[in-house]
Order: sequence, then structure tokens, then C-alpha cells
Amino acid sequence: MSTAYPGLYIHVPFCAGKCCYCDFYSITDTGFIEVWLAGVLQELALYRYRFQTFDTVYFGGGTPSLLKPAVLASILEAVSTQFTIPAGAEITIEANPQDISESRAQELRALGFTRLSLGIQSFDDRMLSFLTRRHHAAQARAAYDAARAAGFENISIDLMYAVPGQSISQWAITIEEACALAPEHISCYQLTVKEGTPLQRRYARGEFHRISEAQEEAFYSTTVSLLRSHGYLHYEVSNFARSTAFYSRHNQKYWNHIPYLGIGPAAHSFQDNVRWWNVSSVTEYGKRLNKGESPVAESETLSPEQLRAERLMLGFRTRHGIELSFFDNSSPTKEVLAQLAASQLIRISCNRVMPTTRGLLVADSIPSLFLSW
Repeated sequence: MSTAYPGLYIHVPFCAGKCCYCDFYSITDTGFIEVWLAGVLQELALYRYRFQTFDTVYFGGGTPSLLKPAVLASILEAVSTQFTIPAGAEITIEANPQDISESRAQELRALGFTRLSLGIQSFDDRMLSFLTRRHHAAQARAAYDAARAAGFENISIDLMYAVPGQSISQWAITIEEACALAPEHISCYQLTVKEGTPLQRRYARGEFHRISEAQEEAFYSTTVSLLRSHGYLHYEVSNFARSTAFYSRHNQKYWNHIPYLGIGPAAHSFQDNVRWWNVSSVTEYGKRLNKGESPVAESETLSPEQLRAERLMLGFRTRHGIELSFFDNSSPTKEVLAQLAASQLIRISCNRVMPTTRGLLVADSIPSLFLSW
């Protein structure tokens, strides 16, 4: 299915507890679900004439799997009655392993979810403890098996590496365990210390040290080589799929500057070179919508220069890269491309500039080379 249609993102800000590394907007008070739900339904109605069709719907968070089936059903019904959702649409829900039993997975399938994203993070209980996750490795395996038994044919699992105390060999075991399950999609993220998180405060107290660049490269190269050896396609810096059919169609919209609508507190949207985002407060979000006001906190119109910078940033994070025609024929540009190719960070083929595995490792630093003049 084409990625030309916009995508719809629903932000569910509720969590049983905050993981130490997470800097997404979330709260633990589920008493606000009714306020949030009313706001979501009202906000969807605001956009029924601005957007017509979505071929991906993504419930992220937070922990969407905390929501009762009736809540999810009311949102999906509002979406399907106010917008066109074509046959074969990708409809994803994020879930924590402790929330998924076979009966729960069957409920999600019956509601119309076609893709399940499990936040497993590790199959090592020591790593899960450091990350303040609320499940054990055995629960992760059980949740995966339950989803399969319920009929999910598109399962993605999230894993996290470079956890303090984790060795390359321990990480390799986690990858092997993940591959043994044979999910259609695996996302592998390096643990990063985000400002304002409990993890950042632990780091400031000297409880652990950041890994070196050499260690980062070792973790990353191990990730790529092992997943490739098991037949996974490495299509974006952190993402691997068993075939192109299982690439995350929703996330590709972000990477390719396809319009998307974000619903819920702190959700971001993009259309016609304009980006806007909602207030980061469930109570303020609900209050505004209840008064007939917009929940948008701020917006910005991206200039041609900003769009070019984002295209470079996003394009160099994907295996597909950027079309060669995007780059001008100036001497500085030609020189940078030649240097990157000589350093084996990119390859130029079929009129595209594509990052190599080494290039993906430093993808975030490449765009600035084209923006410094």
C-alpha cells in the first residue's frame, strides 16, 4: 500500500509507572481517562474536514494496552465513521508484556488491530530491573506467544542495548532470543540519558558511566550483523524487518515527510510544511476541547531551508537514503559526497545516496556537513 495517505497517531499518556529513561509525556493517574477520551473524540471531530483518509493508525504512549476494550472501541469507531480507513490499513497498538494474555490479545484483534508492538526491551531480568520495567523476561515470552495464539501475524518487539552493566555477549543473547521468536519486526534502540528523567539523575549522581564511542560501535555492529544473519532487513537506523511487507508503514510517514495527524496531549502533527503540537497536560487538553477551543500549544511553518535540513536528517537514517537529484552540483557538495564515499559512510547507486552500515551509526552527524555553507 502506498505511503501517500496521511497517518493518524493517537497519544495515550497513561502508564502504570514511569520507566527511568522515558521522556515522553505520560501520567500514572488513570482517573483522567474519561477526560482524555472525551478530548480525543472532540479533537478527532475538529479534523474531519481537514483530513479524509488514513492508511495507518497508531496508538502509542504511554501504555495504550492499559485501556479497556470499550475505550479503544469508541476511538476506533469515531475514526472509522469520520475518516476513510481503506482495507489493508496498518492499525498498530503498543503494549507492555504484562498487559497481554491470550484473551486480551484476542480482544485487540477483534477490535481491528493488525499490528502489535511489544515493549520487551530485554530478555535479561537484570537489565529489565535497571530499566525499571514492570515485567520479567518470562512474561515477555508469554505475551509474545499469547499474541501469536490470538492470530497476530504482524508483531514488532522493542529492544534496548548499552544498558549499564550489559556486555556485548549478553546483548547478543537477547538478540538471539528475539530472533528465536521470529517476530516480523524488531526495533533496537541504544539507551540514551534524557534530560529530566530519573536515569539522568542517576547518571548525575555517578551511579553509572556512559559507554565510549568504540563500545557504541561494537553494540551497533553486533546488532546489525546478528539480525542480518537471521534474515532481517535493516531499513532504518534502529529498525529491522523480515521483509519489506513488514516495514513500519506508519513510521515511514515520519521519515518521508508524509502528512500525519497527532491526536491527544503532547501529540505532534505535520501537513503542508506546517508542524503543530498539543498542550502537554491531560487536564488542559480536556479543558480546552470542552470549551470548544483548540488544544494546539504551538505551530511552526518550516522554511525551505528547514525542510531541506529535515530531509537530510531523516533520509540519512534510512537505507533507502536520498535521491541524488536532491543535492546541488556545487563544488562543496560534490566534495562532501566524495569524502563520505571515500570514508565508506555512503554509497551512490541507482541515482540515490544511501548510508552504509557505518554511515547509519553516525547518521545524525552527516546532515550538518551539507548545511555548513
